[in-house]
Amino acid sequence: MDPAARERYRKRLLELKAEMLSEGDIEIEPGRQDPTAITVDDDAQPLVEMSQAIASSRNRNRAQVLARVVAALARLADSDDAFGLCVECEEPIAAKRLDLMPYVELCVECQQAKDGPKSPTGRRHLRDFK
Repeated sequence: MDPAARERYRKRLLELKAEMLSEGDIEIEPGRQDPTAITVDDDAQPLVEMSQAIASSRNRNRAQVLARVVAALARLADSDDAFGLCVECEEPIAAKRLDLMPYVELCVECQQAKDGPKSPTGRRHLRDFK
């Protein structure tokens, strides 16, 4: 990888890190909207719980991506040759993949092998309603 591309990825990773840190976590809504209320609105409770679960999941995913960004920056700083190579097969990761996700560690083939085969949906045609 040429030095210009390496610097471009370093800048993109630093931008991603700064953006994620500046946005902070998504606020999880409290279970009760009115702390002085004696009873809980049973109709609103499932929606509140779902919103809390979604916010929690997004925060977890953002933390994982941030950790991957920090790890990519470390790989970039430690060794000029290690960044851009798959950690499994040591083959170069496609530039298009690195442009979209500069923090990625695996090439497409190794990522597919790690994820496993796609499970069939059971539908073969649009008219199959199972």
